[in-house]
Amino acid sequence: MLDFLNNIRRAEKKIPLTRQAINTAAAALLGIALGTLSKFLDTVPVNNLPALLQYLDVTNFLGRFAIWVFIAVCISIYSSSSVRAAINVFLFFAGMVLSYYLYSSFIAGFFPKSYAMIWIGFTVVSPLLAFICWYAKGQGRISLILSAGIIAVLFNMSFVYGIGYFNSLSFLEALTFLCGCAVMKRQSVADTVIMIAIGVALAFVLDIVIPFSF
Repeated sequence: MLDFLNNIRRAEKKIPLTRQAINTAAAALLGIALGTLSKFLDTVPVNNLPALLQYLDVTNFLGRFAIWVFIAVCISIYSSSSVRAAINVFLFFAGMVLSYYLYSSFIAGFFPKSYAMIWIGFTVVSPLLAFICWYAKGQGRISLILSAGIIAVLFNMSFVYGIGYFNSLSFLEALTFLCGCAVMKRQSVADTVIMIAIGVALAFVLDIVIPFSF
């Protein structure tokens, strides 16, 4: 545990407050932009979208959790500290959810309350999750377990499987999972393989405990 805490102290970056504020503002603006884009694509008839977007099923992809969790993980682990990770991820989701449902209410003309409550709830707990997630970039067993946990969540958000079948929700979800593995990679190939193996095993356990898709 002491080695883990020492690694974390070394990992914290001393960044000027101005730079931290810019990074936080960028996270919020990214959330606003992606939330607006997601709702815009959701209101456009599928056959009016470019052929590539239709083929990749981008609209439904943005309506599921994998890509948003992946972006939040990236924001978290590349933040300068665990506290900044919590702030940055919260503002990212707040911007995304606010812009999405303002667009939905005032431009699209409807407000899906039950669906909105899921995202609001996710936004509320996101600072705690981001705070914990930040520690996955350290060294040692605790960080390895945290990294494996992130891989497990992304795995279950990207693939559907059971006895005799296995498939990805879409090409983009499979790509998101692979990008997640790349972002969470450890210092050595062997440790990265161990992380992914533990993550996949943990994913199967989580699928039993939480047997529904995001």
